Amino acid sequence: MYERSYVVSSDGNISVRLDDGRIVATPTMTCKGRMTEDSLALTDADGKPLTDRKASSELAMHLLIYRERSDVKAVCHAHPPHGTAFAVAGLAIDEPILSEVILTLGCVPLASYGTPSTDELTEAMRPLVKHHNALLMANHGAVAYGADLWQAFDRLETLEHTARIAILSRILGGSKNLPTDAIEKLINVREAAGYLGEGARCQACGYLHETQLTCPSGDRPSTGYRGPAENGSGKIALTREELVELLSQAVSRGES
Repeated sequence: MYERSYVVSSDGNISVRLDDGRIVATPTMTCKGRMTEDSLALTDADGKPLTDRKASSELAMHLLIYRERSDVKAVCHAHPPHGTAFAVAGLAIDEPILSEVILTLGCVPLASYGTPSTDELTEAMRPLVKHHNALLMANHGAVAYGADLWQAFDRLETLEHTARIAILSRILGGSKNLPTDAIEKLINVREAAGYLGEGARCQACGYLHETQLTCPSGDRPSTGYRGPAENGSGKIALTREELVELLSQAVSRGES
């Protein structure tokens, strides 16, 4: 993470949940580029220190993810520049522009701002953790998690790579989203291959809303992008039929 400039100075933190429930975590106020094995902290499942090494002050974020996701064994939190640019701009990474990202990561929602190392941050993250494998935190950074440390890091790397491509595509005039039928096929493939389960169909992103896929709860998501308060996208998407209907209503009002 340090070598890729995802973190600088004492930024970021990493943890692993051991088979016995204990947590190994990076220490507080320590540069990840100069960290040693001896400096790692060890806590119980509730974050209580088991050695004299003090874990990162943001360990609560990791513990929340472990509580919400029994499948998660490792967490990586960092401030990758392009992904964090989305976070400070108030934008989620939720446009269906890359097939590989839909297959292996899904959309990355934006959690509302909460003061780091406080309950504000974890409460903002809580509703999103169950159905996503990576999150952006407004005006803060990114966090990714997985079944082991490499999967958590790979998801963080994919988040940053996707954010960079999205920014470059906007410089070139804008990206073109994959069509709805292609997205639905990719979702079917990822579930069959075990990349992501049906729980990911509840993701609060535009491409799943547009495909009208059913949530595990049986509720059908609404069509179109959610407002900025929910996913930070700041935009609303309409189907062709909805757009035609709105234009027809506008014309009718004008004629009357």
